[in-house]
Formats: sequence, structure tokens, C-alpha cells
Amino acid sequence: MFGIGMPELIIILIIILIIFGAGKLPEIGGGIGKGIRNFKKATHEKSEELSPPEENNNDSEKKT
Repeated sequence: MFGIGMPELIIILIIILIIFGAGKLPEIGGGIGKGIRNFKKATHEKSEELSPPEENNNDSEKKT
């Protein structure tokens, strides 16, 4: 996994715990989870095709 072993992961998690504190970790995890969920939802939704704009040239000419 990207050349990161268990000791490196533990060091990274300890640094994150020191920086953000234990109280903020659930909020950070929830935010990351929501972001990933929204990204997956957006990638799986059918993209709606945009229809070409209707030409209203005749309407504008009639009004003048």
C-alpha cells in the first residue's frame, strides 16, 4: 500500500492525534466519510445531457 508499513501508519496516526486532539477525530472522520460518499454518489449518477438552447431569433425580431 504505497510502501507504507504498519510502523509508519502508527506514527502518522499519533501525529494526527497530537495535532487535532481526540475530540476532533470523529468529526474529521465523519467529514471525510461524507465527502467520499458524495463523490461516489456523483460518479454513479446518470449525467443529464444538456439540450441545445432554443433559438428565439424569430421572437425577438417580431417584438421590434
